[in-house]
Amino acid sequence: MSELVADCPRCGSGRMTFDLLNATVVASRHNWQSWYEAFCICRHCNRSTVFTLSERGIEESKVVRQVGLSKLTVAVNKFVNVENYVSLKDAKSISPPDYLPPEILAVFSEGATCLAVGCFNAAGTMFRLCADLATKSLLPEADQDGLNAKIRRNLGLRLPWLFAHGLLPAALQDLSSCIKEDGNDGAHDGSLEKEDAEDLLDFTFALLERMYTEPERLRIAKERRESRRAT
Repeated sequence: MSELVADCPRCGSGRMTFDLLNATVVASRHNWQSWYEAFCICRHCNRSTVFTLSERGIEESKVVRQVGLSKLTVAVNKFVNVENYVSLKDAKSISPPDYLPPEILAVFSEGATCLAVGCFNAAGTMFRLCADLATKSLLPEADQDGLNAKIRRNLGLRLPWLFAHGLLPAALQDLSSCIKEDGNDGAHDGSLEKEDAEDLLDFTFALLERMYTEPERLRIAKERRESRRAT
């Protein structure tokens, strides 16, 4: 049985020794590094934790492959890094649309995780922020046709203006009803239910697909066609 030294997320003990009973490879990186989920028992509280571990280097990875992570006779920290531990944050969440800008992808992923673990107000706030960040880029630089600072600032006012001026597809307008003018859809009053958060997810997902996924897929398809014609 191997030993792992880590902070215990169950009892809070720092630098505690765990019995590492078993481990399974869950990912591979750099053509040599294996990542593991390891089932461990804290020697202080006797409760279990599944840690995510990554091999420290190429030589260490060779030793682990020869012996087995759960059969090392010295502390496994010599061979692996403790990356994290499995918790509610790892619950299956909605995959984001393809080809999102990095800043919007990060916000959407956070919202999807919040929804998966039942944090509906937080999820709604993140999905609303996605729509806010995405639609700001659609506004013209100069104020025109009633556009003003308040509309620029407020998502609930901005969306009707964008629909009215043909800058967003009309097919999305019905779904957009989940975005309130005063921002009370979770950002302010904290009253979202699961269904409310899922409504915000549906609108945000459809919006992001229209703005980023579909144009990029068309661009890639056009490149493929042009490449075929050139040969």
